[in-house]
Amino acid sequence: MIYTVTFNPAVDYVLRLDSVMTGSVNRTSSEEICWGGKGINVSSVLKTLDTPSTALGFTAGFTGQALEDAVKSMGIDCDFIRLDKGFTRICVKLFETDNGKETEINPQGPFIDGNAVDRLLKKIDCLKSGDFLVLAGSVPKSVPNDIYETICKRLDGSGVLIAADASGELLTKLLKYKPFLVKPNHHEVGEIFGCKVFTKEKAEACALQLRVMGALNVIVSMAEMGAVLAAEDSNVYHIGSPKGTAVNSVGAGDSMLAGFLAGYIKTKDYNTALRWGTAAGSATAFSKGLADRETFDCLLKEISE
Repeated sequence: MIYTVTFNPAVDYVLRLDSVMTGSVNRTSSEEICWGGKGINVSSVLKTLDTPSTALGFTAGFTGQALEDAVKSMGIDCDFIRLDKGFTRICVKLFETDNGKETEINPQGPFIDGNAVDRLLKKIDCLKSGDFLVLAGSVPKSVPNDIYETICKRLDGSGVLIAADASGELLTKLLKYKPFLVKPNHHEVGEIFGCKVFTKEKAEACALQLRVMGALNVIVSMAEMGAVLAAEDSNVYHIGSPKGTAVNSVGAGDSMLAGFLAGYIKTKDYNTALRWGTAAGSATAFSKGLADRETFDCLLKEISE
């Protein structure tokens, strides 16, 4: 079973308009509500790829209840912890059609106290050997900034396979626990090593160094330049991006992570898993929302040929 953790999920209010004029009234051309948070995005794409998962995390207030109901309606199992105060945040995402700009307004979210964190940790303690745990994204200020490390330490030696999509120290502090997968993008890996990563050769060198530091598998995603995988089988796999017009960056990385895990669970082949991850990430990038199965299948066929 795959478990995803979203510490600070959100109701994403997506607004499309010609352009944004500050200090003035702006009229939208379309609006939609999406159910966000990196872990929830991963669970959603896993569902699309016929791979079950359970979504963990925290919700609060009427927005949190709406999010839980929506996740369940998508056929995703969830086991969220309800907070007594506050409400699950509403993130506003503005897409300007005239210039292609994307603007996000992300609230802080509800306060998560120590008791709620302990409840989550006890749920995670129940995971079994062979289960996957996805830790994705940043954590809110009310949660200890070493929470990912705490989780990895508690699971060390349990046989639970950890997949982490994080940046900076949040990621590097996990490496000594030998996570199954880490997936920084080329900007994030450049920040870790204090360099610019503009080529696959440089991405490969950074990915191999992260393996030396403890990660079993490392994907460095490079947007339209494709991705590099330094794998546990001692091979390095390079893949380009399929042809298409990128219209959405929200959730593309989460989709790539979900695609990789789904492909790996299905085939146990790292090259195939990377192709699944690339197809899923691109399917989201080429769509207004998260990847759908038809687009994924078409892109996977293109990549495989």
